[in-house]
Amino acid sequence: MKITSIETLRTEEFANVLWVRVHTDAGVIGLGETFYGAGAVEAHIHDTLAGRLLGRNPLHIEALNKLMVDLPMAQSSTGAEYRAASAIDIALWDLFGKVCGQPVHQMLGGQCFDKVRVYNTCAGYKYVRSNNIRCVTGSWNAGEKSGPYEDLDGFMNRADELAESLLASGISAMKIWPFDPFAIENNGLFISAAQLKKACEPFEKIRRAVGDKMEIMVEFHSLWNLPTAKKIARVLEQYEPTWYEDPIRMNSAAALREYAQSTHVPVCASETLGSRYPFKDMLEAGATQIAMVDLCWTGGLTEGRKIASLAETWHRPFAPHDCTGPVGFIAAVHASFSQPNTLIQESVRAFYTGWYKELVTAVPRIENGYVYPMEGPGLGVELLPEVFQRPDLTRRVSELN
Repeated sequence: MKITSIETLRTEEFANVLWVRVHTDAGVIGLGETFYGAGAVEAHIHDTLAGRLLGRNPLHIEALNKLMVDLPMAQSSTGAEYRAASAIDIALWDLFGKVCGQPVHQMLGGQCFDKVRVYNTCAGYKYVRSNNIRCVTGSWNAGEKSGPYEDLDGFMNRADELAESLLASGISAMKIWPFDPFAIENNGLFISAAQLKKACEPFEKIRRAVGDKMEIMVEFHSLWNLPTAKKIARVLEQYEPTWYEDPIRMNSAAALREYAQSTHVPVCASETLGSRYPFKDMLEAGATQIAMVDLCWTGGLTEGRKIASLAETWHRPFAPHDCTGPVGFIAAVHASFSQPNTLIQESVRAFYTGWYKELVTAVPRIENGYVYPMEGPGLGVELLPEVFQRPDLTRRVSELN
């Protein structure tokens, strides 16, 4: 079997999402995806990677993965080079599963669980859907009611009602980021007493309304300096959060270790780390207690399962990231089922009940706070036929001569 062409697709409306389709001489096509900077990733795929991959056996996934990231400019990052490699790698695993007639989680080693618990990242329908990637709260898209799950506005203004709504659907864990507006306002350098009190209001509302029935994950988007992050951590401890996620920039294992040692709340890191090597540094330093991996950014399923195994070596759980596109979410679900140290799977109900269904043929089944395995060979999903007919579609193909 040979790779005969590599196709990329992106749209103006969903401008952050790039899909990759790997075509073969056997007629089997693998589907992959990455997120953010779609134009730059598209260029790298066609200008650099296609020449390395066309004509090769798509089932040699490990060898092809190394070929894609073994470049001077692709060194353990989440830049365009790694995002491109991630999308293609996911497509290769999809193709592998289709050739063998098995779901990707089986190809990765088989199911470790019958179901996996999910938490709800409290974004809304418009969050990261467009080119506006700055994922801040406050007034961004506030009031744009596209359905019942405008959960960003919900956690900022009605966190008690939101927690009750999630519990009613069986979801008992939620992730929020009420500190972001003040980080943006103050450049992450300090937070006033009034701002700190205001940012704590959602936690107060949740605990008053539902007590400890709801787990609360706190996302900081790497926006704070170390002293301020430690100050915030101390104040939030009274609410017993499940984890603190990316409180500072993920470029210093020593600084993150200092932060981790300052609080009893586990540190979760990090969707922003590319490849297993910085995870190794963080784990060795004792800087993180939970390994969060974005498969669309860190090297695909090939690298993601290695990071999961690495985390297990340090007796740490694995928690795949998802606040991106539908194929990436589905790939993360397959990874979750295949890794024995999976703690929980991120999900966004405004996405999987909303715009994901505008793009793909299937989404994972989520019921009573759990996600269930995808069925069918490969990832178990394809792009809807309507995607290929969109007037805002940009399609590019590199073919074997």
